[in-house]
Amino acid sequence: MNRLRRRQVVALATGTLLTAGITLAVPASSAVAAPAPLVVNARWGGHCTYDRIVIDLRGRVPGVTVTRVPKLVQDGSGKPVPLPGKHFLQIRLHPAQAHDAAGRSVYRGPRLVKIHLPRLKGLAMTGDYEGYVTFGATFDGKPAFTSFTLHAPERFVLDVAHRNVCC
Repeated sequence: MNRLRRRQVVALATGTLLTAGITLAVPASSAVAAPAPLVVNARWGGHCTYDRIVIDLRGRVPGVTVTRVPKLVQDGSGKPVPLPGKHFLQIRLHPAQAHDAAGRSVYRGPRLVKIHLPRLKGLAMTGDYEGYVTFGATFDGKPAFTSFTLHAPERFVLDVAHRNVCC
């Protein structure tokens, strides 16, 4: 093969490889992220030895943190949440949202509710902002709690212990 022909073949092969490399990179860089789970409801119930909060989701259960906080405030504004109680838990789901792609709320649960259970005294949705959905719960006494997830349908559960009220 003469020099000129060899250079043409190398140039053609290099061009082909570069084009293939760019083509292969496009799908990886344009990959669509899975949609964030939607928070659609929050509910509660009293049982003999615990009060339960359930947060219903459409999609997978996201990461959830439950934190003791000195007070409850609305995300963004920082305004106090007007619920009775001396102890507070913040329940934060991420990534999650309570609205659809058009910005319409998909959340059908209570925004702020006083509750009269042995331990649980109130529940509020305090935020739906930038991939975080936040709830606040209020209690008269320091809550001892456990949390877990349930599936089909997807939901996050928080149980707060109290003395047996069924005896």
